Amino acid sequence: MTLATARSLAARVAETACVSDRFILPDGRVLDSYFDEYRLAADPRLLRDVADAMAALVPEDAEVLAGIELGGVPLVVALSAATGLPTAFVRRLPKRYGSARQVEGADVEGRRVVLVDDVVRSGGQLLAMTRILRIAGAPVSDGLCVLERPCGGRLLLHGHGVTLRPLLTEADLPSDGAAP
Repeated sequence: MTLATARSLAARVAETACVSDRFILPDGRVLDSYFDEYRLAADPRLLRDVADAMAALVPEDAEVLAGIELGGVPLVVALSAATGLPTAFVRRLPKRYGSARQVEGADVEGRRVVLVDDVVRSGGQLLAMTRILRIAGAPVSDGLCVLERPCGGRLLLHGHGVTLRPLLTEADLPSDGAAP
């Protein structure tokens, strides 16, 4: 992707999905702006373009892409279409009825799985899903996201053998847009 294309994509992502409003993180911290992955997923052209750009981040030896409930699901489906790789879906908790599965879709056991999520902040969510997949027998060593916030996630994940590959960081976003 050229620098001009990357800047254009970053501007489109910021315009569509970066929202200035109060947002409460799972740990209780409050932000005055955030990244709204649902706005990104609701824009079919932008979702396709983001997935096409993220395809270049997928390691060559990847066998399965795994989307994290809920923000990672539309992204992983679009990324699967862009790469041709099969997809799995990871729930925070096992389904309480029906299959009672925590990992759905493509078989992950013994297959090189790459995790996909919308935003990585502290890295806790990606690490929790990595553990679930590793227990299921999937060697996970890479995580992809649309946006990385500088909140320690990269360091935490690295300490657990996971390389974070963000499409964008906060520094890539236009300075006049809302900081996610």
